[in-house]
Amino acid sequence: MTLIRFYDEVPDELLKFAVILTVHNGKWIFCKHRERNTWEIPGGHREDGEDILSTAKRELYEETGALEYGLTPVCVYSVTAPGNFDGRESYGMFYYAEVSRFETELHHEIEKIMITEHLPEQWTYPEIQPRLLEEAVRRGFTR
Repeated sequence: MTLIRFYDEVPDELLKFAVILTVHNGKWIFCKHRERNTWEIPGGHREDGEDILSTAKRELYEETGALEYGLTPVCVYSVTAPGNFDGRESYGMFYYAEVSRFETELHHEIEKIMITEHLPEQWTYPEIQPRLLEEAVRRGFTR
């Protein structure tokens, strides 16, 4: 079973991921990795020496082509799952972005983005990302 928790903060060195709930013109933005047939909220791993805000900005650009946007922290989230980090709790920073301008094409591992009013039927991380979305809405981050 996957356990998701939410925190206002944790020590910075614990943050391994940044996930960015992204909106454009009042619609959700989801991305599809080239090697998958599922949809996800933009985000990814923190690189060595990178601060977590830089991770969020880099991942938002790489996964959506976002050039101009507002970026706001929502909260810290954690995932504890048997097949994830040997069952240990792992932490990520969760952000909300409103994008006003995109690059015309994607240059990284993302095949395409979907700008929609509806949630995807096929999630890449179905036990995690819908819960993040629910938490963002609960905290007042809505499109």
